[in-house]
Amino acid sequence: MEEMEEELKCPVCGSFYREPIILPCSHSLCLSCARNILVQTPDSESPQSRRASGVSDYDYLDLDKMSLYSEADSGYGSYGGFASAPTTPCQKSPNGVRVFPPAMPPPQQPHHHSSAALLLPMIGPRNSCLTCPQCHRSLILDERGLRGFAKNRVLEGVIERYQQSKAAALRCQLCEKSPKEATVMCEQCDVFYCEPCRLRCHPPRGPLAKHRLLPPAQGRVSRRLSPRKISTCTDHELENHSMYCVQCKMPVCYQCLEEGKHSSHEVKALGAMWKLHKSQLSQALNGLSDRAKEAKEFLVQLRNMVQQIQVHLSADKDTKQKENSVEFEACLVAQCDALIDALNRRKVQLLSRVNKEHEHKLKVVRDQISHCTVKLRQTTGLMEYCLEVIKENDPSGFLQISDALIRRVHLTEDQWGKGTLTPRMNTDFDLNLDSAPLLQSIHQLDFVQMKVPSLVPAPPLLHLEECCNHNNSATLSWKQPSMSMVQTEGYILELDDGNGGQFREVFVGKETMCTVDGLHFNSTYSARVKAFNKTGVSLYSKTLILQTSEATFAGGLQIDAMPSPLEFLQSPDQESFVSPVAWFAFNPGSAHPDIIFSNDNLTVTCNSYDDRVVLGKSGFSKGVHYWELTIDRYDNHPDPAFGVARVEVMKDVMLGKDDKAWAMYVDNNRSWFMHNNSHTNRTEGGITKGATVGVLLDFTRRTLTFSINEEQQGPVAFENMEGLFFPAVSLNRNVQVTIHTGLPVPEFYTSRASLQA
Repeated sequence: MEEMEEELKCPVCGSFYREPIILPCSHSLCLSCARNILVQTPDSESPQSRRASGVSDYDYLDLDKMSLYSEADSGYGSYGGFASAPTTPCQKSPNGVRVFPPAMPPPQQPHHHSSAALLLPMIGPRNSCLTCPQCHRSLILDERGLRGFAKNRVLEGVIERYQQSKAAALRCQLCEKSPKEATVMCEQCDVFYCEPCRLRCHPPRGPLAKHRLLPPAQGRVSRRLSPRKISTCTDHELENHSMYCVQCKMPVCYQCLEEGKHSSHEVKALGAMWKLHKSQLSQALNGLSDRAKEAKEFLVQLRNMVQQIQVHLSADKDTKQKENSVEFEACLVAQCDALIDALNRRKVQLLSRVNKEHEHKLKVVRDQISHCTVKLRQTTGLMEYCLEVIKENDPSGFLQISDALIRRVHLTEDQWGKGTLTPRMNTDFDLNLDSAPLLQSIHQLDFVQMKVPSLVPAPPLLHLEECCNHNNSATLSWKQPSMSMVQTEGYILELDDGNGGQFREVFVGKETMCTVDGLHFNSTYSARVKAFNKTGVSLYSKTLILQTSEATFAGGLQIDAMPSPLEFLQSPDQESFVSPVAWFAFNPGSAHPDIIFSNDNLTVTCNSYDDRVVLGKSGFSKGVHYWELTIDRYDNHPDPAFGVARVEVMKDVMLGKDDKAWAMYVDNNRSWFMHNNSHTNRTEGGITKGATVGVLLDFTRRTLTFSINEEQQGPVAFENMEGLFFPAVSLNRNVQVTIHTGLPVPEFYTSRASLQA
């Protein structure tokens, strides 16, 4: 019950609701708090003047949904819901909800004390605006003021029961001295009994056997609930609610149906709709209850992971110390002091990495525990509140809030969607020490005069017919000379950094073919191979010069996405080939589990209402790259985001929320740029079904630019782009996109580049 307490507190004053009223947005406020946050509006904004001009009260409810997040139009500084509302700085309530201070009272008018004037402090000024502190929707009050809002009697009943449950325990009514705590209450006798008095005065036999015994708390509630409260109409105070308007989703009276605004609406019996909505809320709670149970088990799993991570840390440290001690004992102290010093320095670096990994794992798991605990507390509180609401026997009061509660329950259940109850970190340490190359060098340490040159393997020959490359991957093949009689134990493939730097080993093994992934686009690499056996290492093969995919291509050539074979060698000692432009698709291996792939991984959508991230298969660090995404489906005006990201970007939030992504998110009317949750450059113009979003990553100028339907959207989005970036998209179940790659640079960009030149 304690976790439900936040559901019972006013977002303005932070205390339990007192005389709560229901706003049209389904949120509740204390009557006194609503009176305090009323804002005076000009006469031109009065209900009478708007009716005369044909403007509806509800036109002011369609607010700019993204203005709450925009830098240029944040809505937090002075938000009134319409242009002419007075702008006043917002402040925070005890619950942390942003609210607006009360409007300045009008100057006193002396010698005017009519009865209408005396009512104003109770119902608010005639021309007043009330802004919900939770959803920021605004409403102009009519001539009834705050009396036009229905009272939330169900919420009052739940609060009363909650406060009674925390009060002192009920006492037996039949104990003569020092009444004991009651254990049951007889519904027919209307008496609370302790266990001895029940056995003595209310035996479970004879005429009292048919009496119904209840727990004390339930008996107290039963006393309070009988007789049922009578609900009256807010428009016709002398009439009781008798029907339910399906269109307006509210209880109505007989007079509303005869002469009010509900006369032409579809109505149903109040009792039938009460039972139907109770059933719907109960069914929705079943699914949410399962999620809460899974969350509790998940929290236990996460807490066990913290202990396992700490155990693994100590075990890994001991293992590394033993391995290092074996290496120290195997070396000749007189000849290997320098190697031992270098190894010690490297050991410190490796142990530092292990400690960092340990701290990172603990932080991720603890953050997930904290996040999951808060969400579970909110879920449990909502469940307990809903269960208390279901106990109410006031149909009209229940139906006033049932729709909003059902929506909240479904929304909360969706938030426990797939992936939420999955650990973001495993307990195992993946930092396996790769000591094989070092051990091989140690085993090869020997006296120089013992080597026999004739027993060293011959240099390998590159097998050009089987060498090929695709995008930023290269496959190399080699073989031993046919006349070689020396036994070979393995091969070492070396590759430079793509800038003519030092060679590094990328493969050691017995195989004669190797595929190297993750190369830079539009880069030239040098590769070479050598063979080895127990005697020693051979000379290097011829150096192979290879170039990865170009950033862009000109003209209307049809480029095949198949791997391209190597071209002829340029010199006796060097061989080279050039790859065509980069073609790529989305990467299922790095995507969020909610992402759905089709069309050979070129088309993606999502099965969640939350934003999920998917990356492209290819990463870029050089050149100029342009790709487009067509909007295949666009329902309910969502906000998909398009851009680039690091490989470690968060996959369960909108693209651009963290510092690992640079994106443009867009709806049907406008777009924003976002990086590290900072929103900039709001630009008019949105997307619809069939629209095309272009992304242009230019490493020569280190910029990222966006376009919609082949026209640049806003200024240059981001500058100083350096490093390795992957194409990225975030979307929910209302959006489906298809990616198109290998495209020429758009005309708007080439013309701008020529002007700058």
